[in-house]
Amino acid sequence: MQVNVQRISPVVLELQVEVPADTVKAQIDKAYLTLSKRAHVKGFRPGKAPRDVLTRLFGPQVANDVANSIVQDTLPRVLSDKNLTPVSQPAVEAKNVDPKQPFSYTARFEVQPEIAEVKFEGFDLYRPKVEVDDKLLEEQLEGLRERHASLKAPEPARAAKKGDVLTIDFSLSMDGKEVKDGGGQGVQIEVGAGQALPEIDAALSDKNVGEKATAEHTFPAEHPREDFRGKKGTFAITITDLKERILPTLDDEFAKDIGFDTLVALRADVHTKLEKMAKDRSETSLAEQIVEKLNEQNPCDVPPTLVEQQCRIMEQEVMMSARRSGQRITQAQAEQLHHAIHADAQKKVRAGLLMAAIARKHEFKVNDDDIEKGLAELAAETGKNVAKLRVEYREKSKRDILIGMILEDKILDFIETKSKIVDGDPPAPKNEAAAASSKDEGESDDKAEKKTKKKKEG
Repeated sequence: MQVNVQRISPVVLELQVEVPADTVKAQIDKAYLTLSKRAHVKGFRPGKAPRDVLTRLFGPQVANDVANSIVQDTLPRVLSDKNLTPVSQPAVEAKNVDPKQPFSYTARFEVQPEIAEVKFEGFDLYRPKVEVDDKLLEEQLEGLRERHASLKAPEPARAAKKGDVLTIDFSLSMDGKEVKDGGGQGVQIEVGAGQALPEIDAALSDKNVGEKATAEHTFPAEHPREDFRGKKGTFAITITDLKERILPTLDDEFAKDIGFDTLVALRADVHTKLEKMAKDRSETSLAEQIVEKLNEQNPCDVPPTLVEQQCRIMEQEVMMSARRSGQRITQAQAEQLHHAIHADAQKKVRAGLLMAAIARKHEFKVNDDDIEKGLAELAAETGKNVAKLRVEYREKSKRDILIGMILEDKILDFIETKSKIVDGDPPAPKNEAAAASSKDEGESDDKAEKKTKKKKEG
């Protein structure tokens, strides 16, 4: 078997494989022998149909099956012998099978680029300050009060306002006809919380229990229901109940209700969590700066397949975040999101390949102690038991992900030790600084002009 490897680009290889004619003939003979035992040919008993009859009836199918069989048998061996690891499914083009001729095919696929040296020393990095101010602490405590608030009918009764929880019955009409399955009974909505359409939210404000309200809304062209797209609907709403939120007093009793001995202990816990979040954001900022610097200093091609995979991961994260916040992303928005994410995905993939090259050169390893530390950190973040996580992460794919994360953290830490890190925010980009300078100069010119004008008038 003859094999020729050709590099089409830094990330695309093509294999040209030629299989000897005797191997091809043996495969064809084997295929016809198998076929003759199971083929039902009119006028012949099973296994007795002549080869020429089988060739006339099944020739193209046999040729195709033999070609596929040879490729499936030889391609993995060729890749192993040549120590090649495709990052995309090989695209195979095969010639016709002829028992008297060698069989040849080409296989084109993406590979990781060859990276000899990586520039990663001497980066100027900026570590954002880790600060937890009193305002943020109070906001978090206020959020805790709101989450543990009770609902009570206001006394005396009053009209609805922002923050109230209403129970409503509603129906939807289009073109003067009520839409089946377009309404609801006993639906709870918090006024002003963005849980309902803006028109419904506005219609409910200042309404009392028992009152009716009407809201009109034009549905977007991308609405999931085809019969709603671009149409105007009218909601007929009746308020059946109104309750206001009663926030608990921020004291020791409240702290005990949610699992703390005192209010001081609760404040300390919230402060610790906020501080950890700030530290995580600071470290994330450093990592993002390293990704940018690696890309700037080490331009190289990246496999498109890996970029698309990274794109999908990032898109799924955005979609999940949108769903958690109650946002709906249309098809058009999803396409725009893909284009916006593509450049970032390319940078992440390139940085990942560069860090992998650094890991190989400097022989970074992940040992059992590293994995145990990683599982302990994961347990602290998720609240899961370490022993259960240990069992869960025995599964190869999950364990590989954990090892990859630990290895990436090691390399980032290594790059940080080779960088100059300044505490504080990075300086504004040159174009922004120039714009700010131009604005200041403009304001100075305006002031000077006004002073000159005043002197002349004086």
